[in-house]
Amino acid sequence: MQIAIVSDSHDNQNNIQKMLDFCSQNKIQIIIHCGDVTTKETALFLDQNFNGKIYLSLGNCDQDHDISDLNLKNFSIFNNIGNLELQGLKIGFCHFPELAKDSCLSYDFFFYGHTHKPWIQKVQDCQLANPGTLGGVFYKPSFAVLDLETKKLELKLLELLS
Repeated sequence: MQIAIVSDSHDNQNNIQKMLDFCSQNKIQIIIHCGDVTTKETALFLDQNFNGKIYLSLGNCDQDHDISDLNLKNFSIFNNIGNLELQGLKIGFCHFPELAKDSCLSYDFFFYGHTHKPWIQKVQDCQLANPGTLGGVFYKPSFAVLDLETKKLELKLLELLS
């Protein structure tokens, strides 16, 4: 089973749709979003166009838009750190890199956003990663895919997807 990890989509619904098409083609049923969906309209777009589960840790650009007040059928929303256990793997996620670095050691994988820079590093036994910016702000649009069986984490550039 694979999951998609995204961050900083910043209302770019065209890029979100491309990522959702990739998810559909690859039978991905779980998305972790590390914050900065940005507006209610974009949260509703995600909710209406993805049939799986979306786990969202609110980012600094989400705070002013009351996304957590919406009745989103596919979302689980976390104010700070989100926690999941999938196929025996402990997965954490948040928006801010400082919080991620302070929290990652008790997880197998920990994801964060905010900087928009795609990044993967090993911190002791944890893979710490930023999937980049799905919105394409400051960097090329990207996201990550984690294969839960092989434990392989891969960054995907949106422009290279077929």
